[in-house]
Formats: sequence, C-alpha cells, structure tokens
Amino acid sequence: MNRLGIDFISVLGMPPVAHVQLARRLGVGNISVAPAPFTANPHNYPGWSLRDDAGLRRNLKAALAGEGIALANGEGFLIRPGSDVADCVADLDLMAEIGSQRVNILTIDADLSRSTDELGRFALLAGERGLAVTFEFMAGMAVGTLGAALDMIRTTGQAHVTLMLDAMHLARSGGTPADVAQADPALIGYLQLCDTKHKPIDATYGEEARHNRLALGTGDLPLADLIAAVPGHVPVGLELPMLARAEAGEGPDQRLAASVALARAMLGDA
Repeated sequence: MNRLGIDFISVLGMPPVAHVQLARRLGVGNISVAPAPFTANPHNYPGWSLRDDAGLRRNLKAALAGEGIALANGEGFLIRPGSDVADCVADLDLMAEIGSQRVNILTIDADLSRSTDELGRFALLAGERGLAVTFEFMAGMAVGTLGAALDMIRTTGQAHVTLMLDAMHLARSGGTPADVAQADPALIGYLQLCDTKHKPIDATYGEEARHNRLALGTGDLPLADLIAAVPGHVPVGLELPMLARAEAGEGPDQRLAASVALARAMLGDA
C-alpha cells in the first residue's frame, strides 16, 4: 500500500493537474488539495480555482484516475471567530465531487466551546457528503496540543472525526512520539511529515509553518519514531513548503525528491 503523499502547501501554488503529475513522477500514492491557492507562488504558476472552473474539476478527476493517484484530503477549512461552518457547504460539495476521501479543519478561535460546537457541525455536514474529517491542532493556538485536540475530537462523539497529526505542530507544542503512542489509535487519522529545528514559538511561527519547513532528515524531529507511533494504515502526507529553496530556483521535483525517498524508507516502502 502506497500511503505516502504530497500535501497541498508543499507545491506552492502549483495547479492541481500538475500536482497529480508530480506525485506520479515521484512515486507517491496520493495528494491533498484546496479549492484555490493560499501560499506564495514563487514559480508564477497561472491562477486557478476549483470553485470557479468546472473544467478544471473534470480534468483533475481524470488526472487522478489516469495516474492512479488518490485524493486523500481536502484542505483550506478553518474555524474563525464569528464564522459559521455552514458557509463551507459549497466547498464540501466540491470536495465530494472531485472524490476527496476526507477534509481537514483547524480552529483559530480562542473560544473552545464554540470551536467544539463548530467542529461537530462541520463533521455532520461532511458526513452527509460521505467525507471523513480530520481535525488539526496548531502549536500556540487555543487548541494547541495533542491532548487538547483529542479531547475536542472525543467531545464531538462522531466516529468519522479523527486527528490530523502534523509533525511540526506536535514538536513545537512539546509533544513526543511517546505521547502519540499512548493515544487511542482509532483517533489518529492522518500524519503530516516535515522537519524543523527545536526552538520556541514566536510571532513568526505561522509564516514558518506555511512557507519554510525543512526537508526530512535536516532538522531535529524524531520522524522514524513518530511514524512507528502511528497506526500502519494511516495516510502520510509530506507537508513541506520550502519557499526559500523555490525562490533560489529549485523546482518541486528537486525540492521534494530526497524527502520522498527518506519517507518511503522510514515507511518500509523503499
């Protein structure tokens, strides 16, 4: 089973069909996608929107089928203060249309009770469309630790809601692979890999997470131990935006190939 993928922000604005072709060239089995780009675009790719372009949606589905690549996750969903997850319905319909297996959401709302309620409502809307849900915690936010995220997931009481475990957020929040190994494995739904250096969270953390992570094996994270702590069926996505390398002229194949190879080796798929 090829459960390794290249997640959306790793490709820095690349159009979806090209993203599928990149996954095929690098020998991974899945990708994630958002309705439209939300990162820097150092390669000056043409603008695109799955929301506005039915032809692009058709072409993406055809590319996924033709290249044998799964759409493991739909991204770009966020609980904000004062927002209403019902506003996500059109994007959930889009994700169901293009064949996503699940959708991911995180919260930047400091009101934990409201975030929990919104996560439950989002899960119901996604479930009605046949979509599983992953919930991602982000270090430094109100739901910023493994334990807090698992508590919120349990509170929804919905079996199709599981954890999106991001290696960077786990490490920067003080979490370890041992903590993951002690969690209920049924609650872990997706693993995102990158590398980073251990340092305190500061005001630059959001920009670092979005654009400037490190290739696998070039930072401080115990990635092999983390992989071993996660159930063996869980999809694994490389979330590896490396904007500085892209701005220095490296294309996506060059930036990502070594990390793909190392991830495959750690997964036992060398």
